[in-house]
Amino acid sequence: MVTGRYAQATEHLRAHPERWLVTGVAGFIGSGILRQLLDLNQDVVGLDNFATGRRENLEDVRARVSEAAWKRFEFRAGDIVQPADCLHACQGVRYVLHQAALGSVPRSLKNPQATHEANATGTLNVLHAAREAGVRRVVYASSSSVYGDSTELPRVEARLGMPLSPYAASKRACELYASSFTRALGLPTVGLRYFNVFGPRQNPDGPYAAVIPRWIANLLAGRPCTIFGDGQSSRDFCYLDNAVQANLLATTAGEEAVAGECFNVGSGEALSLLELHASLVEALQAARPGMAPPAPRFEAFRAGDVAHSRADLSRAQERLGYFPGVSIRAGLKAAVDWYVRERMG
Repeated sequence: MVTGRYAQATEHLRAHPERWLVTGVAGFIGSGILRQLLDLNQDVVGLDNFATGRRENLEDVRARVSEAAWKRFEFRAGDIVQPADCLHACQGVRYVLHQAALGSVPRSLKNPQATHEANATGTLNVLHAAREAGVRRVVYASSSSVYGDSTELPRVEARLGMPLSPYAASKRACELYASSFTRALGLPTVGLRYFNVFGPRQNPDGPYAAVIPRWIANLLAGRPCTIFGDGQSSRDFCYLDNAVQANLLATTAGEEAVAGECFNVGSGEALSLLELHASLVEALQAARPGMAPPAPRFEAFRAGDVAHSRADLSRAQERLGYFPGVSIRAGLKAAVDWYVRERMG
């Protein structure tokens, strides 16, 4: 249910169409934002190089919005690593929602240079282009990985640890660049520290797939899920709709409350990996009675992974009006139902 400040924000946007840029628009989160913006009568420019984004995500959005809404979307093939692509995409844009990134801690351990170029250099290019084009505000995707080796729970925005991976370092660099653009160059920016976002359309395939879609795909195929460590590690999992909400709230919030700041975007609760596995099995058995998924297998704890993570949402609640509308378990059910329909028919 849409209530409170988010209801006010969506009502305002519907009545006041603007032109937006969504980088990484063909990605899982970017395409979710695109659909919401089009439903709210906004004009959207989308930028993507399809390194991790998928054309199927855009086709899915097209199938779910009206023909008139889809005509308000302009796709541009481009790469945020290329300054000219960013400058071109920002022309005439009022707001930028910067979602393009090269995710995955294991990928960053294997190729730290590519991670830095896409995340740190790419974000710097977007910020520069937005300032040159006179963009009103840039909202960008950061990550809970910036909390690094901190053992404090829940995670509070003002207290960070040391990064545990090149991916975490690249996301922290994004925050530092954005803050400097706000304080020294006058470009309003807002960072959103995502906590393990999941939901329908998230790619379950490939070596760097996120845990929830990968495990759902394995369970549907009768393959065991791999748990790194003893299964007691815990994560705050955030359903896609909550991340979309946070982006729109960060765009419409008063500048004095948010400019140059970062906010946690999670559910405020956490599941251990063993609890996550059990919840997915339960949801799959409800969707497909009679299924008997195999037990998980265990491997050594991976380098770069944090042991526990849970978001403190008090700052986001107070300044953004962010209250996650979908709990972890409700989101898991929605995601499982979607993958069952798509993979099993």
